Amino acid sequence: MTSVFNINKLVRETVKGLKPYSSARDEYVSDGSKMIFLDANENPFENGLNRYPDPQQRSLKTLLADQRQVQEKNILLGNGSDEVLDLIFRAFCEPNQDNVITLPPTYGMYKVLSGINAVENVEVRLTPDFELDVTQILERVDEKTKIIFICSPNNPTGNAFQKKSIERLLENFNGLVVIDEAYVDFSEKEGWLSVLANYPNLIITQTMSKAYGMAGIRLGICYASAEIITILNKIKPPYNINQLTQYQALKRILDDTMVQEEVQQILKERKTLTKALKLLDFVNKVYPSDSNFILVKVDDANKRYQQLLDANVVVRNRSNQPLCENTLRFTVGSPEENKKLIAILKELG
Repeated sequence: MTSVFNINKLVRETVKGLKPYSSARDEYVSDGSKMIFLDANENPFENGLNRYPDPQQRSLKTLLADQRQVQEKNILLGNGSDEVLDLIFRAFCEPNQDNVITLPPTYGMYKVLSGINAVENVEVRLTPDFELDVTQILERVDEKTKIIFICSPNNPTGNAFQKKSIERLLENFNGLVVIDEAYVDFSEKEGWLSVLANYPNLIITQTMSKAYGMAGIRLGICYASAEIITILNKIKPPYNINQLTQYQALKRILDDTMVQEEVQQILKERKTLTKALKLLDFVNKVYPSDSNFILVKVDDANKRYQQLLDANVVVRNRSNQPLCENTLRFTVGSPEENKKLIAILKELG
C-alpha cells in the first residue's frame, strides 16, 4: 500500500466510541452442564427453540475455521451476505460524506446499500472484455473513498478477475477492498482466503447460498483481520443468526463430500450447457464462466426471454446492465432441467 495501513483511520467516529450491546448469552456461555437459566427472560418450557441462539455462533465458526484454514477471530457471520455488506457500510462510511467504488456490471446490492446508507457510489465500468480497469479505478479514488467492491467471480459476467489486477488495488489503495466470493467454489482460480493475513485492508465475503445449496437459511460469511471483525461485531445485531440457521449450516458443512459432489456435477453440467448454447443460431456469444451460471449474448434478449417464459423456463435478462446488451443469464440447473432447457432452446424460432 502507499502508506502504513491503519484501520482506525477508516472507522466512523461514532463507531469508534460505541460500546456493543452485551446480551445474556454473551455474558454466560454454557459449557454443557445442567444450569437453571434465569438470566435472559426466556420462556422456560423446553421445545428446542425456547432459548436464545449463541450470538457468536461458536460451534459454526470452529467448523468453518477448520475447513477454510483460518482462525475463528477472523470470521463474522451475517444474515445473508447482504447483512455483512451493510455492516461494512455502516462501520466505515460516514453518510453524506464518504464514497465507495463499484465496478459495473456487477452485483446490484452494492449500489442499493450505498443509497440506503447515504454514501456516494462511484462507478468505474469494467473493460469491454469484463476485466478490471485498475488505472481508472485508482484515478477515481479520492480522500473520501473508503471501499472498493469487487465481485469475483463476477455477477452477471461470470468471470473471475485477474489476480495481478486485484493485487495492484490491494497494494495501492489505502482503504478497504471487499472481494465478494459468492461463486468462488465454482472457479478453477484460487480465492483470496489463503493470503488474507498478507493484506490488512482485505475483506472477503462468502455465502452458504450457492455451492452449499442453502439459500433458504440466509447465511453470509465474512473473513477479515481480527481488528476489522471486532469493529463489525460492535454493530451487528446480538442474535443475527437464528438457531435453525446455525443447526442447518452445521449439518451441511459437515457433509462436505456431498457438497463437493454437487459442485462437480454443476461444473459438468455447465460444460454441457455451454456446448449446447454455442450451437444455437440465435446465440452470438457464450461468455466463459467461473460461476454456476452462464452469460449469453443473443440476437434479441427480450424476445428470447419471453419465449422461454412461455415455455415455463425462467432465466434472467441482463440487458439493462452496462456492457450487457442483449444478454441472458442461465443458471446451471440439474441434469434433467438442463436437458429440458436445451430441447426448448432448439425449438425456438
